[in-house]
Amino acid sequence: MKSRWPARLMALSIGAGALAGSASAEVKAIGRYNDWRVFTETVDRDLVCYAATEANDLAPKATRHGEVNFVVATWRSGSASDQPSLKVGYTLRPDLPPVATIGRERFQMFAVKNEAFVEDSSDKALVAALKKGSELRVEAAAPTERTAYSFSLKGSSDAIDKARALCRR
Repeated sequence: MKSRWPARLMALSIGAGALAGSASAEVKAIGRYNDWRVFTETVDRDLVCYAATEANDLAPKATRHGEVNFVVATWRSGSASDQPSLKVGYTLRPDLPPVATIGRERFQMFAVKNEAFVEDSSDKALVAALKKGSELRVEAAAPTERTAYSFSLKGSSDAIDKARALCRR
């Protein structure tokens, strides 16, 4: 069905804790690029390098969103490269899949528990839009209501390039 589900499901399990500053012996903070950060982590003996950012606006305000992050991950083994994904602090409704919007470009996503991904064929287009845009907006659905998130893309291009370079050494 989705050719990289196992890799995709790992992508955001690594991003949220590092952004929140939680302690992890395996996560290594590499640097900050404006509103984006770069990390590396070893997952099942494979080095994962990723650029990540936190949502700067969450709606509705009264909802318990948990941590909301957008990540672009690359695996040194090559199992995935420049893989964009969203992670939220609740279970996303699969019947109301998230939509990512950058400028006039819209990307349909699919939900797996508390994570959302684009089809493999859309990865490159979404990453290209992330690198040239100024804001990412994602509309999603919690179990009882619709949600929306905004992410700054300031620094995204440098952060994504740095994460990719780290895993291609």
